[in-house]
Amino acid sequence: MPTWNSRGLRGSALEELINRTNEKYQESGLCLIQKVPTPITPIKIDKENRHITLAYFEQKSTVDYIGVVQGIPVCFDAKECAVDTFALQNVHEHQMVFMQRFEQQKGIAFFLIYYTHRDEFYYVPYRVLKTFWDRAKSGGRKSFRFEEVPHEYKLPKKQGILVPYLDMLQLDLAQRDEGE
Repeated sequence: MPTWNSRGLRGSALEELINRTNEKYQESGLCLIQKVPTPITPIKIDKENRHITLAYFEQKSTVDYIGVVQGIPVCFDAKECAVDTFALQNVHEHQMVFMQRFEQQKGIAFFLIYYTHRDEFYYVPYRVLKTFWDRAKSGGRKSFRFEEVPHEYKLPKKQGILVPYLDMLQLDLAQRDEGE
């Protein structure tokens, strides 16, 4: 079992940026998105300070965020990447299964990938990441390169919105409508 203190704080800065973005979007009445908590079982508790100092994850988490954008159900996961190659080992089978089922129920699933060394955010639709996933499953590359990410999904810099993913959700919806 992985422990809380082994990798638990990776991505916490990214999550904070997304949480603040979600608050802004909610205040504007644009959406209601919640962070999905990861269930844990405490092992050690500092009774004096009432802090959990060691815990293990009870079950596999599905996605980082879930909610609704103006009547459209959405779910997404946030990932950080410090190089131009994103290792697919950072995405788990159960996440892909959940996202596939979510989309089968007419929801929209996507990944937000923050390329830290470039200071760039990308919205990656589930269907795009699935092509990389399927390629790996059939014996191909176990990663995808920055150049393979659809660059029209680069999140714009926007005053007051830290991770403006709704713009790219709108593009994703438009492309889905064109494809029908």
